[in-house]
Amino acid sequence: MGESRSWPRLAVLGIGYAGLPLAVAAAAIGYRTWGVDTDPRVVAQVNDGISHVDTVGDGELTAVRERLTATTDPACLSQCSVIVICVPTPVDADGQPNLTALTAAAVAVRDALRPGQLVIVESTTYPGTTDGHVRGLLEESGLRAGVDFSLAYSPERVDPGNPVYRLGNTPKLVGGLTPVCRDRATAFYSRFVQHVHPTPGTREAEAAKIFENTYRQVNIALVNEFARFCHAVDIDVWETLRAVETKPFGFSGFRPSAGVGGHCIPVDPLYLVHRAHEVGLNFHMAETAQSVNEAMPGWVAERAAAQLAADGTAPRDARVLLLGATYKRDVADARNAPCVELASRLRTMGTDVAFHDPHICTLVIDGVTLHRAPDVDEAVRVADLVVVVQHHKEYGDDLLGRARRIFYTSEPAELPNGVSL
Repeated sequence: MGESRSWPRLAVLGIGYAGLPLAVAAAAIGYRTWGVDTDPRVVAQVNDGISHVDTVGDGELTAVRERLTATTDPACLSQCSVIVICVPTPVDADGQPNLTALTAAAVAVRDALRPGQLVIVESTTYPGTTDGHVRGLLEESGLRAGVDFSLAYSPERVDPGNPVYRLGNTPKLVGGLTPVCRDRATAFYSRFVQHVHPTPGTREAEAAKIFENTYRQVNIALVNEFARFCHAVDIDVWETLRAVETKPFGFSGFRPSAGVGGHCIPVDPLYLVHRAHEVGLNFHMAETAQSVNEAMPGWVAERAAAQLAADGTAPRDARVLLLGATYKRDVADARNAPCVELASRLRTMGTDVAFHDPHICTLVIDGVTLHRAPDVDEAVRVADLVVVVQHHKEYGDDLLGRARRIFYTSEPAELPNGVSL
């Protein structure tokens, strides 16, 4: 499986939150890089030097424009020594893994596969996918994984909005179908990632990624359920958490919220549950945590309705403004954002719901497109209740101080008109 020592050509399938930073990082150190995506709008933006994700700045794209080309045409795959698959792996309406995009990407690679190439999967998936489903598709080419071409798995560890940890300084897990596959993938990533941690095989790397996010799901569910308990017995959950966090060992801090969002935490544990069921096991912690967090938007809606009633306003007669509709503070990613379910629950009560978010313009609620309030100051002033779902930096005390009543689903500011979880 010979190769050019410089590995000058790279293709990244899927140039979203995981794929685009990878493509930019590789291009920045000299790789001739192609970013392949099925969305022509994304392709056009990247080629114009406009980033559509928080994890890459426009300046970073402009700096590598001569070495990075976005395209919808997978013909470039046959020219590349390294191919990395970074496509989405969501769940379907029944909470089951949806490998449609991963399958399509693997088929595209299969049709272009040639001896000596290194194929890496970064998409989050259940253990056994890379050496099973993906390997099977690729070997339909007649080439053998681990013999004619190398196959590895290296999960993305992207944290949108994190100013400290980015691709280069976040440790990278790498598992290969064979030791040679692992070593080739390790050598590739070591060119632009400070620390690469090899695992015995692809399944250990796949399992590590899913467990990381299941750990977060479980602990978020724990603190969310604790917040509901504290409310029921009249305990300040925020002061309690501050007290607990003084312990210098044996505790990692998490914060209650209106629910979990993004691509990873609401989705990845379901891949773990799916795989456990396939081998005849139940993963009770993951399933329970999923249920707790999925119930949070409904509970927040009930709390909002109770607050309105306490102020003498029935939900059906109320105007409620939701501030911050993305899944995370100061991030423009609205995937699986709890604000959507919260808005749906309030609308079911007959409430007139508006939203504002500086990062996104629309939300789709029960099939209806809701446009953000054009004037946030006016929207805050006229609302019977303002629910702060994500406390973006744009929402200062001057703005929130104009509200009649505020309900914080995140740690509250000290304003006289506010209540919190």
